[in-house]
Amino acid sequence: MNSAVITVALPKIVQVRVTEDTLSVDLEDGRTISVPLSWYPRLVYATPEERQNFRIAGAGYGIHWPDLDEDIGVEGLLLGKRSTESPESLAKWLAARSKKAK
Repeated sequence: MNSAVITVALPKIVQVRVTEDTLSVDLEDGRTISVPLSWYPRLVYATPEERQNFRIAGAGYGIHWPDLDEDIGVEGLLLGKRSTESPESLAKWLAARSKKAK
C-alpha cells in the first residue's frame, strides 16, 4: 500500500483590520479572509484600543493581542476555526478584567 503526504504552504499575513464586528486578514497570496468578531470573544469584549493593539507574529503566520492574551493563526482562519476557549476560561478572564478596571 502506498501513502502520500501532502504538504501545503500557508500564506503569510500582510495586513490585519479589526472593526466592531469583523476581523479581516490580507494574505500574501492575495486572499482576504473576513470572519465575524463573535468567533473570538476576547476581541468582542475588548475596547477599540485593545483591538487595534496587535502585532503580526509567528514569522507572519499569526496575530497576537498582548492586552488580551489572544493569538489567532492563519491556519485556523483558513480552516474556519472559531475560538476554542471554554466558557469557564472566558468568565475567569472577564472577572480579572473587571478587577483591573476598578
